[in-house]
Amino acid sequence: MKQRVSVRAIVQQEGRTLLLRRSTGRESILGKYELPGGKLAYGEQPEDALRRYLHDDAGLHIKSAQLFDAVTYIDHDDNSLQYIVITYNVSLAPLYSHNVKLSGNYDRYRWQKLSKSHQEELTDLTQLLLGIMEQEAIADESIEVQQADDDKNTSEVTVTIYADGGSRGNPGPSAAGYIMLNSQQQVIAQDGEYLGITTNNQAEYQGVRLGLEKAAAYGATRVDFRLDSMLVVNQMNGLYRIKNRELWPIHERIRGLIKQFHKVTFSHVQREFNQLADGVVNKTLDEYLANRNQNSV
Repeated sequence: MKQRVSVRAIVQQEGRTLLLRRSTGRESILGKYELPGGKLAYGEQPEDALRRYLHDDAGLHIKSAQLFDAVTYIDHDDNSLQYIVITYNVSLAPLYSHNVKLSGNYDRYRWQKLSKSHQEELTDLTQLLLGIMEQEAIADESIEVQQADDDKNTSEVTVTIYADGGSRGNPGPSAAGYIMLNSQQQVIAQDGEYLGITTNNQAEYQGVRLGLEKAAAYGATRVDFRLDSMLVVNQMNGLYRIKNRELWPIHERIRGLIKQFHKVTFSHVQREFNQLADGVVNKTLDEYLANRNQNSV
């Protein structure tokens, strides 16, 4: 597989992000908007390339650039080509903040709010990068939803949930499950759900979703999750960005469910301490596959 390195600039003013529309290039990107940037020249440093593209393609000058993220991207026009994309948050020199002068590579620009972006107008890479930016904005919010001051005297109902998910094939047949305990550490609920064909990470998130739905029905005000997926724990705590698009919908659904509670926390446990939830997942999968095989006879 061939690899190339490129840079992209996140230039924001008043909550809007600068996007440029391609007037040249292959059909898959022609007429679509993208973040300023492009491929590194041989021997060129990333920040030097960033300054070159912003100056040459948009007539802008950088005051400062701060590393935002680095992601890999497979070119859809050439599956043997993988891009390593280094993305920077850029602030502009004051005299050039709005003075955009486009090169022949672009025919239009806009300052766009992320929430107003239309996916079909963006290049595929830009959709990925803007999606990561949106997830970063969500992660910057506190995961805890505090009660209003006049609700401070409301008694807490605390539950602990061990949740898990698994995929046999990754992706493959998948299930999620949970075990819910009360404040006396007594099991008060457990359940599993067959999910169809998903990945391990999707199944792990679905286990959290199932647990939150049951906790809401139980009337819990505080939920303490115990998960053996370090990825899910760190993403829910805002330490990791979510770069896989298939996780965005379930992550957003969980964020919506969390708003029903006073407080929700996520802690990591070793796999051996999550065996009950893992057992629910495997039982759910075994029962589904056994029924499917029986029905196919």
